[in-house]
Amino acid sequence: MSVFKYLIPFTFLTAVGAEAQQVTAASGGVLRVLDKTSGQTSDLEVTTGGMVRVGNLEVVMNECRYPAGNPSGNAYAALEISERGRQGRLFSGWMIASAPALSALEHARYDVWVIRCTTS
Repeated sequence: MSVFKYLIPFTFLTAVGAEAQQVTAASGGVLRVLDKTSGQTSDLEVTTGGMVRVGNLEVVMNECRYPAGNPSGNAYAALEISERGRQGRLFSGWMIASAPALSALEHARYDVWVIRCTTS
């Protein structure tokens, strides 16, 4: 009977994925950064494969995608965030513009989230 508790979520995810929207890869994206200490926010444009520095953080954007035919639609980006002088990554995965808390960076000083993809 315990096999079914694993099979049902898999079946649901497979059905949801079959109806997924078509997406387009962008040439880069815009990230918003909040410095929790100063309260300052800034928007940073990053090209796909590019890196930006935010204080002691290094943010690499591997990919930015948006719904096909709707560049202003919900963006999501594959990011890798590391801290200079520290081993490993603080964050590695997809961030979604419409749900920044779903997959967020956990850092004492900075919040980073995706705003949109760039198309030119």
